[in-house]
Amino acid sequence: MGLTTKILLGMIAGIVLGILINILNMSQLLGEGVTNAINLYLTGGLFDIIGRIFIASLKLMVVPLVLVSLISGACALSEGSRIGPLAGKTVLLYMLTTAIAITLALCMALIFQPGVGVSEAAAAATSSFQPKESPPLSEVLVNIFPTNPVAAMAEGNMLQIIVFALLMGYAISRCGEPGKRVAAFFNDLNSVVLRMVGVLMVFAPYGVFALLAKTFAGLGIEGLKQLAKYFFVVLAALLVHALVVYSALLKLLSGLNPLELLKKMWSTMVFAFSTASSAATIPVTLSTVEKRLGVDNKIASFTIPLGATINMDGTAIMQGVATVFIAQFFGIEIGLTGFLTVILTATLASIGTAGVPGVGLIMLGMVLQQVGLPLEGIAIVIGVDRLLDMVRTAVNITGDAVVSSVVAKSEGALDEETYYDANYKSVSINDNSTVGAH
Repeated sequence: MGLTTKILLGMIAGIVLGILINILNMSQLLGEGVTNAINLYLTGGLFDIIGRIFIASLKLMVVPLVLVSLISGACALSEGSRIGPLAGKTVLLYMLTTAIAITLALCMALIFQPGVGVSEAAAAATSSFQPKESPPLSEVLVNIFPTNPVAAMAEGNMLQIIVFALLMGYAISRCGEPGKRVAAFFNDLNSVVLRMVGVLMVFAPYGVFALLAKTFAGLGIEGLKQLAKYFFVVLAALLVHALVVYSALLKLLSGLNPLELLKKMWSTMVFAFSTASSAATIPVTLSTVEKRLGVDNKIASFTIPLGATINMDGTAIMQGVATVFIAQFFGIEIGLTGFLTVILTATLASIGTAGVPGVGLIMLGMVLQQVGLPLEGIAIVIGVDRLLDMVRTAVNITGDAVVSSVVAKSEGALDEETYYDANYKSVSINDNSTVGAH
């Protein structure tokens, strides 16, 4: 049984059991003694312990993942800066699409308000949580730059960690042979950290089950309605970004027909959906962009791997909607400064969000910390996150293809005859060597 199936089963079982316990609490069908025992030893005992351990594990991975991933990414980015305008345009476009994505997500979440309606129940369940006030924007900008990187890591100050990691990665790439040895170490360490994330995700179904069982035991069927609303708001934002925003940017910046790109990227999007991993999809995306869209290899070999590292528009959309959802769910007002902080944090954090399943939730924890929202809110959205993760990955690799095409067109490295060629064969996405063959 695959991890996706296990998480879905854990989600369904947790929701059903939580709602059942909620009904028993309301009806007192089993008597007050039995009901109290269930709440004390099961809901407030076993489920609470498992859920808190899983949340603690997510928090454990935030600092090492951001630090190591960003240093590795900054090393590769700085090494590629010798190609000058190409690197600048690519990074600028990736950051632009991410900023648009998070802004779109916040706007849609504020319009549809998926978290409004259950704040009283949530407040009762988390009465011990005291939110902190978001600092002024000027203070946020000043505090981006660390005075003590060790203290920043100890305190979990993500913006300072991001800046330190980018500076360190740039310095490593400029130190010759010593820098290459250090870069190799961080690349190896990055693989180890990602493996740790993979190990953590093995236990995700059990964490999801415990968290949702405890959550819905307090919220009942009303929470299920709100979770469905959150799911469809995120899904709608993803579709709007993929079909409207990307198409508009491609047409505006390159003059190319967006329908051709969407049509030729379809099989690659399906592959990305099935793997939920931008990194795993790199070979297929690279082959499709070169052979179906006509992007020169010297462009695609830089933009596609870089995109798998720093282009996480789908994750940014999830973070935006989830932040508003959790704030509304707990009845916490984060204000304009909080929203601007979310945009800035999510955009910068996209550089360090590795293209593997499950990492987006860890990055969501970072965003929530920046605006003073409870990390326990992750428990509410994690149940449907695996499904959304699959859609997010398809959106991300579509963004990689759009940016690659725009950059290639601006560099005169796009074969438009290939781009508009409709006579390509429909090939299996499992055969990387033949994807996009004519």
